[in-house]
Amino acid sequence: MKTLPRRQFLRNLGISSAALPFVGGLSSLFGQEASAKPRPQRLVIMFSPNGIVPGKFWPETVGADFVLPSILEPLTPFRDRTLILKGIANKVRGDGDGHMRGMSCLLTGTELAPGNIQGGSDTPAGWASGISIDQEIRNFLQSRPETRSRFGSLEFGVAVPDRADPWTRMSYAGANKPVAPIDDPHQMLERLYGQMKDQESLVSVLDGIASDFKKISSRLSPEDRSLLDQHLTLVREVESEMAQQRRSGAENAGHPVPELDPKIELVNDNTPAISRMQIDLLVNSFANNMARVATLQYMRSVGQARMNWLGVGEGHHDLSHEPDKNTDAQDKLERINKWFCGEFAYLAKRLAETPEPGGAGGSMLDNTLLVWTNELGKGNSHTLDDIPIVMVGGGAGFKMGRSLKVDHVAHNRLWMAVAQGMGHGIGKFGSAPFCEGGALSLS
Repeated sequence: MKTLPRRQFLRNLGISSAALPFVGGLSSLFGQEASAKPRPQRLVIMFSPNGIVPGKFWPETVGADFVLPSILEPLTPFRDRTLILKGIANKVRGDGDGHMRGMSCLLTGTELAPGNIQGGSDTPAGWASGISIDQEIRNFLQSRPETRSRFGSLEFGVAVPDRADPWTRMSYAGANKPVAPIDDPHQMLERLYGQMKDQESLVSVLDGIASDFKKISSRLSPEDRSLLDQHLTLVREVESEMAQQRRSGAENAGHPVPELDPKIELVNDNTPAISRMQIDLLVNSFANNMARVATLQYMRSVGQARMNWLGVGEGHHDLSHEPDKNTDAQDKLERINKWFCGEFAYLAKRLAETPEPGGAGGSMLDNTLLVWTNELGKGNSHTLDDIPIVMVGGGAGFKMGRSLKVDHVAHNRLWMAVAQGMGHGIGKFGSAPFCEGGALSLS
């Protein structure tokens, strides 16, 4: 049976094209077209900077009987769906300092191109010289009609500074093609739902298509009707929160704003709220099949975020360089990394409590692989060994519920395993010498 294109199908129902971003992923509305598709696989890679506190991060026991250390305690509800992987190394060398290679080679697995960006006392460098794994998998999924989505991938940021260099970019569409994350929820709303000419127009868009939703309500399954309600509620709530922040900022300004030293990176205390809005938008976009791949980047390599909401006033990067014997700094770094883990756990929770659209059964977390990583294994040593890798979810078919230790394995082999788990049977990724031994076995 030939199926109509979705826009034509909606027009035949008398529905405006403005409704498509909200209903495009509602399988029950499109009948056999949706049911013919396989269960989706999704990937999210989350990044946090400046290394970890190894003694508070890695489990003491290898295997299924591991205990989550303090930094990873927020993942307790997902312990049986978690894989902690120690022994992954970024072996890429060449130009650029450790932070630059740690960041821009993290997802690309290939060297930085020659350039004039100076990092520390190392040789200047430029952008990464290859595609990143998120974009590689995005392109693969977009190449097939049954796995194609509206955007393919979405790049979310939280407190990423307004600058572009190898310390701020981890996603690459190809050599010398960095992909900038969007760290303003309002801008992400505009990209996802469109037709917003200014900050006030989203509400009118929602009001204008309210009658459209009434027309299709009877055609939706209970699951899709609930999902549509979640879409609308989330968009209104996020817009309301952003409007409240704008009003609050205008009311509280009332004085000249001093010029800040451009070398000092100040992170607004709204960061925790913005983080949750971005995560909610990410889950919403997945539920509506706007993308099947996403990155979630917190801050940047060498970032000096001051996390006042944690009682930490010092810059994150400065703290990460303190010696291990500085117990106060270690305590604050532990708190910082535990907060990042809490955001990772919140992402898992939101996916776990969202039913897989289309009545396929299970939750979205069952079909999504979450990966949390960092550009360094340890901040004060700048090591690219033991890069933190924590995975949650069932998207790639890996054996979860365990702590696994490998012997100094190149991270290229990890990304090959992720790609293959997502159905993309690549035999090489990034620099060829680091692919010897093939994809890491995680099943």
